[in-house]
Amino acid sequence: MTPITDIRLVSEAILNAVAPVFLLTRIGSILNVMVGRLGRAIVRARIVNALAPEKRQEHKFELTVKRITWLRVTIGFATLGALLVCVSIASLFVLVESGFSMPYMVFWSFISSMGAIIVALLCFLREILLTSNEVIISSNLALGA
Repeated sequence: MTPITDIRLVSEAILNAVAPVFLLTRIGSILNVMVGRLGRAIVRARIVNALAPEKRQEHKFELTVKRITWLRVTIGFATLGALLVCVSIASLFVLVESGFSMPYMVFWSFISSMGAIIVALLCFLREILLTSNEVIISSNLALGA
């Protein structure tokens, strides 16, 4: 490998990597929200599970377990998306340093990351719907409906 002597190539690679870095920041923020929700769901499951069997409402526990499952899948896909963004950033620099022309590597890693993030957001939407249903069911039970 020959060292990079043209500063323009390095500056282009840095400029091309800036937007995905901002994307990584946003994915990190979304992951922070998801992990917070997962922590609260786990605490809720522990509290419901610790209740005496006659006081435990099984539907609440089952909904909480479903929420935890969806959040775990969501976090997995969001993390995969973040890792693929990292791969596309790293491949930009590797391709500049090596001199290879492989734009499809960057393209497919970035497209794959967008796909993973889309799936993560859809799973997150499903978890939010489960949470909303849990509140509706609880309010209906409290009202005696």
